[in-house]
Amino acid sequence: MNVRRSAAALAASAVLCAGAAPATLAAPSPSPAPVVPSGLFGKGDPTYDGVWRQSFALLAQRTVGEQPAAQAVDWLVGQQCADGGFASFRADASKACDAKTVLDTNATAVAVQALKALGGHDAAVKKGVDWLKSVQNEDGGWAYVPGSPSEGSSTSVVISALAEAGEKPADVKSKAGKSAYDGLLSFQLGCSAEPAADRGAFGYQPADGKLAANADATAAATLAALGKGALVAPAAADTPAAALACPATAGDPTAAAQGAAGNLAEALKKDGHLTAVTPGADQPTPDTGNTADAVIALAAAGHKQSAAGALEWLKANSAEWSKGNPAALGTLILTAHATGTDPKAFGSTDLVAALNATGPAPRSATPKAQASEDADKKKDDEGSGNGNLWWIIGAGAAAGMGIGILLSGRRKKNQI
Repeated sequence: MNVRRSAAALAASAVLCAGAAPATLAAPSPSPAPVVPSGLFGKGDPTYDGVWRQSFALLAQRTVGEQPAAQAVDWLVGQQCADGGFASFRADASKACDAKTVLDTNATAVAVQALKALGGHDAAVKKGVDWLKSVQNEDGGWAYVPGSPSEGSSTSVVISALAEAGEKPADVKSKAGKSAYDGLLSFQLGCSAEPAADRGAFGYQPADGKLAANADATAAATLAALGKGALVAPAAADTPAAALACPATAGDPTAAAQGAAGNLAEALKKDGHLTAVTPGADQPTPDTGNTADAVIALAAAGHKQSAAGALEWLKANSAEWSKGNPAALGTLILTAHATGTDPKAFGSTDLVAALNATGPAPRSATPKAQASEDADKKKDDEGSGNGNLWWIIGAGAAAGMGIGILLSGRRKKNQI
């Protein structure tokens, strides 16, 4: 769930994706940044993160009890292709998706989570889930780019979406009979991993035959193995995180999640936050995005105290990182929610006000009015035939498939 975006890293990711994609699809040519639609959160170029940041913004607003603006919700719904998948961003959603539309699993997964939380979009959620199932790899996992080898981060994000949508990941199986959890657990560094500090962590993808610990994959996998998504309710119990129990219990997602949580807790002890070496640098710097993800993961695993130091570090150091960034602000709001912290007094920042300032203002509504609107939306979905009236009117039905552009943090093999 890493929300850090870098234009340079994204451009490099585009080249990597093109290399991994079918030969018939070429790397995208440089083009002027698209105009940011009025319903979209954020002012930056949305080419690689439009659906991602919109989903986190809407999910965060709903989490704090606000009613997102209709145009913001409509924009996200309108990004869905007829086959259920989402691209990172479609500048002209009035055009039907086609073979050139670049779909990706991560955009689809977070959109599914947001639409599920908003309510009234059951048909769109089902279509998204069906598309995710259709691009599952034989090993049970998922790639960011459908058709490419599975990797830990995307497999985790997809499993979280499936679980939030009511699916049982253990029952979601590939044509080869491998379950989603089979795919996920293959990325965990077990009891024989060296160095020992890496045990319990999850990796992104093997490099030269070796799987390296990756903070992004570890935090995401903790949630996925627990059957949870980005929205985590504060836990009633609070126990210290522990290292991976060895010998490990094979095929046990809960034990795997606890081992991953223990790895994250230990990694946070050194500096009070996670670090990463960014492209072009030779020294590690604070990794704010993955630190927030780690706090959410630890809270989900029932270890809020193990994340307390990192939470305080985020309160003191995340303002500049998240400024004007709806995905970052949304993630911090979800961090506050998971830990029982007031998002309106997160250090010196009112995260809710800051997020609202980046997009369409939420509507004020009583719970009764909200319930009425959700019921109306559900009727619209049910009466649309294929569950997406907006899509039928604005674009027509068409199948779309292609390659996705990797998030900047997904390709990094940073050690925790």
